[in-house]
Amino acid sequence: MKSFLSKLPRVFVVPLFVVAGIAVGLGAYTIYMSRAHSYLSDDPSACINCHIMTPYYQSWMHSSHHQWTTCNDCHVPQDNILKGYAFKAMDGLYHSAVFTIKGEPQVIRPREPSNNVIMDNCIRCHTQLNQDFVKTGMITYTQARDGEGKACWDCHRNVPHTVISNIASSPNAIVPLPKSPVPEWLKKAMGE
Repeated sequence: MKSFLSKLPRVFVVPLFVVAGIAVGLGAYTIYMSRAHSYLSDDPSACINCHIMTPYYQSWMHSSHHQWTTCNDCHVPQDNILKGYAFKAMDGLYHSAVFTIKGEPQVIRPREPSNNVIMDNCIRCHTQLNQDFVKTGMITYTQARDGEGKACWDCHRNVPHTVISNIASSPNAIVPLPKSPVPEWLKKAMGE
């Protein structure tokens, strides 16, 4: 069986390697510049790689949840590490697509799959509190949406982001700026 390259006319081999090299190089550059590796961590500052998340980061920083939780503790499923990373990847791809086409709304609110995860995580962290004070039993977000009870944030509207968190409400939110991905040697070469 002949290899793929041996079947190609010789004039296409070099251009094929050049195009493949450019594609791989641009892909690696895009991953590096977008700080894609930071999304594998549990560091909340990874969320502010996108400037539209700064009001939400700032409201979390000033909330009672700041000292106990990270973004992933609330917004990513915690029952299985693979499920957590799969959810994070799907949600992140959705966010990056919306951000790339400049389709983000002024007020960012979770979609239904995220609401389910957030509700499950509220119950997971506050199980003892729920058992002591809420005798009606645990419900899911879907049940709350369908009128079988309330979602946690129906009563706790200001935890942890507040209802006024949106892009326009805090345009000058003070948050730590992500470190520049431009290498020092390139900055020196550019005269910066």
